[in-house]
Amino acid sequence: MLNQDIINALKGYMKDLKSDITFVVQTGEHEKRAELIEMLTQLTTTSPRITLEELDRSDALRSPVSFLVQANGNDTGIKFSGVPGGHEFNSLVLAILQAGGSKLKLDESIQNMVKKVKDKLKFQVYVSLACHACPDVVQAMNQFALLNDNIEAEMIDGGVYPDLIEENNIQGVPTVYMNGEVFASGKVEIAGIIEKLSAAQPEILAADENVQSMPLQDVTVIGGGPAGISAAIYSARKGLKVTIVADRFGGQVKDTMGIENLISVKYTTGPELTGSLVSHLDEHEVTKKEHIRVEKIEKGAIKTITLSNGEVFKTRSIIIATGANWRELGVPGEKENIGNGVAYCPHCDGPFYKGKDVAVIGGGNSGVEAALDLAGIVKSVTVYEFLPELKADKVLVNQLYKRDNIKVVTNAATKQVLAANGKVHAIEYIDRETETVHQQELQGIFVQIGLVPNSKVVEGVVDLTKYGEVVINEKGATSEEGIFACGDVTTVPYKQIVVAMGEGSKASLAAFDYLLMNPAPQEEIESQNEQAA
Repeated sequence: MLNQDIINALKGYMKDLKSDITFVVQTGEHEKRAELIEMLTQLTTTSPRITLEELDRSDALRSPVSFLVQANGNDTGIKFSGVPGGHEFNSLVLAILQAGGSKLKLDESIQNMVKKVKDKLKFQVYVSLACHACPDVVQAMNQFALLNDNIEAEMIDGGVYPDLIEENNIQGVPTVYMNGEVFASGKVEIAGIIEKLSAAQPEILAADENVQSMPLQDVTVIGGGPAGISAAIYSARKGLKVTIVADRFGGQVKDTMGIENLISVKYTTGPELTGSLVSHLDEHEVTKKEHIRVEKIEKGAIKTITLSNGEVFKTRSIIIATGANWRELGVPGEKENIGNGVAYCPHCDGPFYKGKDVAVIGGGNSGVEAALDLAGIVKSVTVYEFLPELKADKVLVNQLYKRDNIKVVTNAATKQVLAANGKVHAIEYIDRETETVHQQELQGIFVQIGLVPNSKVVEGVVDLTKYGEVVINEKGATSEEGIFACGDVTTVPYKQIVVAMGEGSKASLAAFDYLLMNPAPQEEIESQNEQAA
């Protein structure tokens, strides 16, 4: 299962384990059990501190293909139900390393919040091993469990437990349950989970006297996609004090599986590119605040930023790089059925529709790529395009028409999503030429109709277009002095990765010029540094 190269690499990681790690596997018979035992046995060869035990722990484990992770003989609260291969293999490796004493990846302020949870919380994260977004959630929950003995975190592979998928009517991943109730589903982000957790337990937001305030920052970048990371790197290279705040690094790029137009890189994937971006960022002195959102921006010569974790700090300049999010159809039945037949990520949720009929709404590059991706999994795909012709690049359209199980309907305006008993069963659309209404029976709808700028945080702070884009000039400056913007959130017409990177570096250079021309008063610097000391 694990080749020798992987085992050798893992030996290098595992040599720093500070605790003894034990995999406790539930006894019994299961068709996947041999595969699980083989994987865990191979992992025990990577360090003398890792062992495997087969015990009856039906009090804590789901089935003979479930196991928990112990550190120095104590349950960590981390459980895996299924064989954590595919994208989840990294989740298992990180669980071993972090339970073994490695530094956790969560921001210190989030760690302090999680430590304050007093109620017993059992999280179950339903995943697909093909889902590239699921590991982020699994890994965050595992860290929650390591931080607080009141928290348990269980990864459940929907492919191994189809009965649970059917019973809970799960049609999208990741889906998170807390104490037996749906907590989050569909496109789940850690920042959103933290916000939901703090809403349920507001006491965890209480100010922590042990958390050190930040000194006055020169540049604060809001957003962790290609534009934001580019801006942060360029700013750090100028010797500035830089903080980057992001609900997740990578942004929308992380959800893109095939990237072929990033010049000098023939082919990469969103997760791979995100890893490279973060690795490059780590080479510079930048304060990273991930899984956190900016709640409020106060204007002025020295600007004040309030974060979703309650933290407040001051900065001399701001670069907005919040990107964009999937545009919704805005029709009846859409919001009500997200995760139950309506999805926005074909890579994550496609496997749940194996052998079924689905629709893709949108005939641009994203829509056609989604259709091609789904065609190898589902029974049939129908692409609905509002305009008379598909908008995608010719090379993609040519590939589309080579597939026998893809049908294209143009001049189609989606009217509503039809569902019964908690499941989507049809789409209703209007033929824009004849103005007749049609229905198509199907089991899933993937929405791919473009992006909406994530500009809510700067409403009333800088000028926006009627579409919500931040208005910028040729240097990336906004209507507010000292605030710059870059990437998909702005009026720059071409929403491309390579363009976003260039715009990020340009905004950073413009911010640097602004700081040179507008030095902060010495008393303000001294005051902020004293508060941070």
